[in-house]
Amino acid sequence: MAEIGATAAPGSVTDPLRSFRFHVEVQGIGNGHFTSVSGMGVQVEAIKYREGGANVTPRYIPGQVDYAEITLCYGLTQSDQMWDWLMSAAAGEIDRREVSIVMRDQDAVGEVLRWNLTRAWPTRWVGAPLDAMSKALAIECLTLVYEGIERDTTGRPAEGPPPGAPGQ
Repeated sequence: MAEIGATAAPGSVTDPLRSFRFHVEVQGIGNGHFTSVSGMGVQVEAIKYREGGANVTPRYIPGQVDYAEITLCYGLTQSDQMWDWLMSAAAGEIDRREVSIVMRDQDAVGEVLRWNLTRAWPTRWVGAPLDAMSKALAIECLTLVYEGIERDTTGRPAEGPPPGAPGQ
């Protein structure tokens, strides 16, 4: 594993990934064409304690792990799949699904990184603002909670054009 801040091998350059080359996969729904993904994160509680004889500074041990809510925004369509998923939660029937956020390479073809969210389900929906004077797309957002996250950097070879590419 490369160290943070490590330099690339002589003669090679590794550019940072572009934030717009991504897609989202939701189990049972497939690839989604989302305009933004935000909020992904993890926080490990630090439990402070004192050790006998070491009274100068406190010590810490890890406590509960909290996964931040994630918000997926997407263009409003006639598809009911995301709405139905939310309504099942609203009815008390939690439908936990696997969700992946996938980063693409510089050509937007090959996969270079993915975050796999486990046991995710929707908790909030915000409808698209409507404005008769605007030419903007109608964008709605769905907030998810999840119970685990895994970062996968093994990548996957390109299998045809990425979702949303011209000609699809």
